[in-house]
Amino acid sequence: QVQLAESGGGLVQSGGSLRLSCTASRFVLDYYHIAWFRQAPGKEREGVSCRLSNDGSTYYADSVKGRFTISRNNAKNTVDLQMNSLKPEDTGFYYCAARPQDYSGSWYPLSQSAYNSWGQGTQVTVSS
Repeated sequence: QVQLAESGGGLVQSGGSLRLSCTASRFVLDYYHIAWFRQAPGKEREGVSCRLSNDGSTYYADSVKGRFTISRNNAKNTVDLQMNSLKPEDTGFYYCAARPQDYSGSWYPLSQSAYNSWGQGTQVTVSS
């Protein structure tokens, strides 16, 4: 397992924006796929977005397509999740997760079972 640290959560009004950051070592960002998940109260954790370390491909849940953007910031050693046009239903605890690039077998980028390292999470609250 590797160390991940989320930051950037907070309280925002509906329609606003937040930028979450997942901080990890340069090695982790080079060789681990990074994903963002969220969990709302009383609901299961769901995949939000993923960025593959080998080619930079990105994946998004349908519910956030066009509003969220995942990207890597080499200067800060982070993978960021820019969240725009936020809705109350985006409220939840947001986690970043990592999966080694060289793991074999089929896997789905937005499935939590694909990842073996998790951060502590950061709270995002969107008020209506």
